[in-house]
Amino acid sequence: MAGGLIALLDDVAALVKLSAASLDDVAAGASRAGAKAAGVVIDDAAVTPKFVEGISPKRELPIIQRIALGSLVNKLVIILPIILLLSQFLPWLLTPLLMVGGTYLCFEGAEKVFEKFGWIAHHEEPAAESKGSADSAANEKKIVRSAITTDFVLSCEIMVIALNEVAGESLTSRAIILAIVGLAITVGVYGVVGLIVKMDDIGLRMAKKDVPGPQKFGRFLVGAMPKLLALLSVVGTFAMLWVGGHIILVGTDELGFHALYGFVHHLEEPVAAIAAVGGFLGWLVNTFFSLILGAVWGAIIVGIIFGAKALFTGKKSTEHAHTVTEAGPPTDQTQS
Repeated sequence: MAGGLIALLDDVAALVKLSAASLDDVAAGASRAGAKAAGVVIDDAAVTPKFVEGISPKRELPIIQRIALGSLVNKLVIILPIILLLSQFLPWLLTPLLMVGGTYLCFEGAEKVFEKFGWIAHHEEPAAESKGSADSAANEKKIVRSAITTDFVLSCEIMVIALNEVAGESLTSRAIILAIVGLAITVGVYGVVGLIVKMDDIGLRMAKKDVPGPQKFGRFLVGAMPKLLALLSVVGTFAMLWVGGHIILVGTDELGFHALYGFVHHLEEPVAAIAAVGGFLGWLVNTFFSLILGAVWGAIIVGIIFGAKALFTGKKSTEHAHTVTEAGPPTDQTQS
């Protein structure tokens, strides 16, 4: 009896150890997957506050909560099952799918750079039309729907990038890791977004206090918010170009075109051999060339898309002018 009890306890202990190891693997996988999606996460945090510009302060957090809930539905209900099925039954599609996502990141990053220098027209994010209309339920619904649609694209990028980092895990582990990543990133991003959009309100309340310390800090918060959003936008742009470029770099190598990856790896080797800092320097070299590749590839895609759009618009305008010319000048029906 005692021997059987001891054996049972040994089995329980072994099971606990196995469970703990599995949890460690899941935690490590979630951390690795989440870190790789950083570029998209930063851009998500930079873009979302623009959707509540002009909104009544009382409605800002409720709208962000609705967007966050929609983002969770995007990640866990729609995207997660689809990419898990693809990774299980069509794993060869993962690299091309990831490269499509990387191309989109490069395009978004390059488009922001082109807009900054005035080379293309600035693309405004949808926002409230005015304070009066922003308080209406219909307009709030429109804002939330637009934000969730934008989030869907970014969520696809986050989940596919995360999946690529844990593609070697079992289906169950992949599902758990991706669910954790989706939940953690959504809570983190929209928690930060909520803090950002309320920063100026908090600052204004503190600035009205009679105590000099809080008053000064409140004015600092009010002045810091535009700078913080501008910084997030810049960091997000660079992060998108870097992450997108790295995806293209690795993807081309996996698809059999080794020249680009081999070139960058060859440049990494000398600095990677330096004691103590070699790993960091190697990462810097890889990051720099990934950023350059992302910028170049993104610029090419921007040129193609905007060139095709200009060609199509010009053709349409020409056809319209030709139709008007053939019809002749409008006649005045009032003349006798």
